Amino acid sequence: MGFQQSIDSCLEKTIGSIGLSDAALTHWLEKLSPHLEKLKQTHVARSLPLLHVPERMDDIEAAEQALDKLCKNAGTLVFFGTGGSSLGGQTIAQLGGWNIPGDRLKGQKQRPRTRIYDNLDPRTLDGAFKSLDLATTRFVVISKSGSTAETLCQAIVALSAVKEAGLESKIPKLFLGVTEPAKDGQQNGLRALFTHYKIPMLDHDPDVGGRFSALTNVGLLPGLARGLDVRAIRKGALAVVAQALDASRPDQVPAAIGAAVCVGLAKEKGITNMVMMPYADRLEQFASWYVQLWAESLGKDGEGSTPVAALGPVDQHSQLQLYMDGAPRHMVTVLRTACRGIGPVISPELALKAGAGYLAGKFIGDLVQAQQSAVPQALAQAGRPVRTFDIDPLDEEALGGLMMHFMLETILAAGLLGIDPFDQPAVETGKRLTREKLAHPA
Repeated sequence: MGFQQSIDSCLEKTIGSIGLSDAALTHWLEKLSPHLEKLKQTHVARSLPLLHVPERMDDIEAAEQALDKLCKNAGTLVFFGTGGSSLGGQTIAQLGGWNIPGDRLKGQKQRPRTRIYDNLDPRTLDGAFKSLDLATTRFVVISKSGSTAETLCQAIVALSAVKEAGLESKIPKLFLGVTEPAKDGQQNGLRALFTHYKIPMLDHDPDVGGRFSALTNVGLLPGLARGLDVRAIRKGALAVVAQALDASRPDQVPAAIGAAVCVGLAKEKGITNMVMMPYADRLEQFASWYVQLWAESLGKDGEGSTPVAALGPVDQHSQLQLYMDGAPRHMVTVLRTACRGIGPVISPELALKAGAGYLAGKFIGDLVQAQQSAVPQALAQAGRPVRTFDIDPLDEEALGGLMMHFMLETILAAGLLGIDPFDQPAVETGKRLTREKLAHPA
């Protein structure tokens, strides 16, 4: 599947008293047996569409055609959306070099520049529209419900800007929407707005929630914009699903092992902070996507643990001190890629002049390889739980597999905690209060 998980340094026999005992791990894995069986039953009954998303190919063709049509003569492609309507797409697009200066796949110069706006900030949005050439800019607007205030604001401002630029007649060629199909009695502002302007729309799967939608057209459209093989992303996810469904016991499922470790450490050892620390710029957004997935799915009814996004090597210098020497509340997950022998070579002459002879003749990748091995070792020696994922190669198939692994891990962890991973009551409360304050300002 392109990656391998190790939990050895989360166990008592490796790190001492803060780790889980073999008996405790067995206990939590046994508690997962009915939840794994339920997962299999939902797959057979097709009552959890997320499990069947990797099997589909028809929606990919529709997304490709819509994007190709939209991007004709385009110079910039702007994605609007927030939360689950954006983070998965950012994660996938980053594999294709998005938001990494100087990193792009072959042929990217022939594609429109990709911009993704997820956090609503008035100054940022104002500056964006002042900098865009609207005649050559295309907009993809994504909202599952079609009623998310932030995304509606983005869409309305974009439409207004295009109209003011004298391009109203071209609006159907400049926009693409992704939202749920129309339902009787259910308001969908984005669909109503885009229907009025005859803007093409793709259906957001109504049975796949935003934070779980990364492998649907929601996440794949930004990947397509960066020239990625999105079918390979689905292939990697499908392999993870198949492994889980074929297993006879939870200890044969990496996602179940991960769920047992995370919940077990939280419940038995007070490890209530889950740090996601990839050692690759192309996985930086993966950590942010994981934070939403874990937080919004599990933080309910007094349950859940706090996910934290980090990035190696930089956060060795900003966060590691806390994880290794602060209160023992953190479990660190390190995502490692094979990078030995990659990157610029360090001049032996200049390394010696700098008094750093140990760097002489080394590749930059050699240093990162050493760091991503040394940090888990140091954490383990300090008695702090750390697990590793070794990814080789970091490609579309591996990314799809990783994303499905953590979605399954989250769902199974929810089973252990006795909560529904798919709702978000606190988020809905925040949306309602925001609407009330806008309607009745103090």
